[in-house]
Amino acid sequence: MRTVELAHAEDFDGWRGTARALALAGVPADEVSWRVAGEQADLFGAAPAEATPLPAASTAAFSVPRPFVELASQAIHHRDPERFSLLYRLLLRLRGQPKALEDAADPLVRRLDEMAKAVRRDEHKMHAFIRFREVATDNGSIRFVAWFEPEHHIVRLGAGFFQRRFATMQWSILTPELCAHWDGAELSFTVGATKAEAPDGDPVEETWKTYYASIFNPARVKVGAMLREMPKKYWRNLPETALVPELVAGARSRELAMIEQSQVSAGTAAGDNLRASWEALRDEASRCTRCHLYECATQTVFGEGPLDAPLCFVGEQPGDQEDLAGRPFVGPAGQLFNRALGEARIDRSQAYVTNSVKHFKFEQRGKRRIHAKPDAPEIDACRWWLDGERGLLKPAVTVALGATAGRALTGKTVTISKTRGAPLFLADGGECWITVHPSFLLRIPEPDRAEAEYVRFVEDLRTIKARVAELAG
Repeated sequence: MRTVELAHAEDFDGWRGTARALALAGVPADEVSWRVAGEQADLFGAAPAEATPLPAASTAAFSVPRPFVELASQAIHHRDPERFSLLYRLLLRLRGQPKALEDAADPLVRRLDEMAKAVRRDEHKMHAFIRFREVATDNGSIRFVAWFEPEHHIVRLGAGFFQRRFATMQWSILTPELCAHWDGAELSFTVGATKAEAPDGDPVEETWKTYYASIFNPARVKVGAMLREMPKKYWRNLPETALVPELVAGARSRELAMIEQSQVSAGTAAGDNLRASWEALRDEASRCTRCHLYECATQTVFGEGPLDAPLCFVGEQPGDQEDLAGRPFVGPAGQLFNRALGEARIDRSQAYVTNSVKHFKFEQRGKRRIHAKPDAPEIDACRWWLDGERGLLKPAVTVALGATAGRALTGKTVTISKTRGAPLFLADGGECWITVHPSFLLRIPEPDRAEAEYVRFVEDLRTIKARVAELAG
């Protein structure tokens, strides 16, 4: 029996290197015992066996399907003590049966897949249910501290999300098994803590609880769905959940009051109804999880402008400044866009401006967040909100700023050079004009070409303005 010792509970790199060497040496799964450094291997306290030296390295070819690597990198964070052995057993099978992973009914594949799903759910709970409290340190600086109790070994896995999202803060996430710390430059981990070491609260919590109570919508209460998404075991660490029982208990009476008020206001003008519908759509989008982009973005960036605007501009996605401000086209590209609108004599306040994708997609480079182009599934997932906006506005002319917006509006890949300067007709009967995105102009390195492209962009806007006036008749 070979005994393998890994550095920590979710040591994927260590497991992968060791499993590769063992597989190349032809060591059966039943002859390998896996353990984690520092953990007691025997239930009755017997001393663990010495770790066995690895077999000599081999130069033989060795490859596995990429989905297995993804599955293993997630399942290894599960708390099941057999996870290392199960993954090694599947690895050996894949060497002779490369398509074994495609058999979802296989007990081993199904078990590991369920483990990976449980890890992803636990990581999502960590992202959603951590609440930082402000703590003054001995040197006078401020640190934000949170307490969380994960089901699986996901602290290292989940800490990167907070490192990216709160890059300028100093924070600590305390858990019973492992603690994560970020000092603004380096992510580190220490041994587990106790709940007593975490702060109980801070002055901001009262403000947050007041806000939470004010946005609680009694007409949308679904207790079963709420408990599935936010099980009660997480409640004790969330300040707002102390309000939930009282808010739920009074939901019916508040809902009846809302209905009565709506009946009193039955004569509300159509414009007010349109505004209410748009606000409901915007609020729903603020909680969007239709694709993974919500996980790292600061917030949903919805459209803005008059709801009776005959002209609608659709961009690609919010950038860094839009993600922080919660408004479209406020960064460098937005400033250039405003300048071009002014030269074309289009009043931005009289147009509706939005994006195809409502969450910021980026790559982290140091402390900077660099724009990353959204892919087709992300565009398609967000088309729900864009169609909802246009369905309410019914603009006579919609302008696609860039190829991404063109795809979102038409449902197919478009080439700007082939479609520019003439209208396309959308399924709802509206006209779609396609031109470049202002950010394209900012990326042109040659000054002369950049100026020529900018002049052409302004001409496109003037043509579109004239078309809107013609349709208004």
